[in-house]
Amino acid sequence: MIFHTTPMPFSFQTVSALVLRYVFLYTRHPVRFVELIFWPLVDLLVWGFLTIYLQKHAAAGFPATITFLIGGMILWDVLFRSQQGVAISFLEDVWTRNLLNVFVAPVRTVEYVAATCLVGVLRVCVTLVILTVVAALAYRFHLADLGLALIPFLGNLMLFGWFLGMVSTALIMRWGQAAESLAWAVPFFIQPLAAVFYPVSVLPWWLQPVAKALPCTPIFEGMRAVLSGQAAPWGQLQSAFLLNLVWGGLAAWFFAANLRHVRKTGLLVKVATQ
Repeated sequence: MIFHTTPMPFSFQTVSALVLRYVFLYTRHPVRFVELIFWPLVDLLVWGFLTIYLQKHAAAGFPATITFLIGGMILWDVLFRSQQGVAISFLEDVWTRNLLNVFVAPVRTVEYVAATCLVGVLRVCVTLVILTVVAALAYRFHLADLGLALIPFLGNLMLFGWFLGMVSTALIMRWGQAAESLAWAVPFFIQPLAAVFYPVSVLPWWLQPVAKALPCTPIFEGMRAVLSGQAAPWGQLQSAFLLNLVWGGLAAWFFAANLRHVRKTGLLVKVATQ
């Protein structure tokens, strides 16, 4: 955040210090790992056993690609945990009454956002390792089957998660602690349109253009294509990246505009002291 008006160079030391501060929160309170491991694991078990059931009891010839339910759940969690890394990091400062301490420190907007994004990467890594191992052992679903496309799949989802996190944080800054639920709700606003578990073609025609405007939609569509034995959809991956650039610009503008407003009106200090 822009806490000082005098220009300062980007400081990796400041970013690493902020990241370390958020990491210490998890080491001091291990119960925080429940949110990182328990809920994603429960989701995987539910969708995984549902997939096993459908494969065993459906009519003959039921497509093996039903495993895209497991893949969709794992990739969705990458987006969700990335978004949570940004939004929850901000809320951690609010809950621990640390926001004003950050305000008086020489921290720039880009450094604060970069630190929360890195926390999102760490959260994704922890959850992704657990889900990948459980999916391989319990359901013989191997994320590596996505091949080289897996890297841009994960990269684009994390980018979009960061941008949704910035939007969530901006809304919380603007509306205060009454809007804290948006830290969890914002990703699910777009989930029905993101083609996580079904193709865009099943949506009403008037919703399909909206779905195609989301950077995550080509990722989930591409995942199903690869699991169906098709070649990696590099064209769709390029579209996802370009859409991410657009969404990133809009999220940065929205975040900066709300930050200027709450600083000018004093709302951010009110949030920090509630």
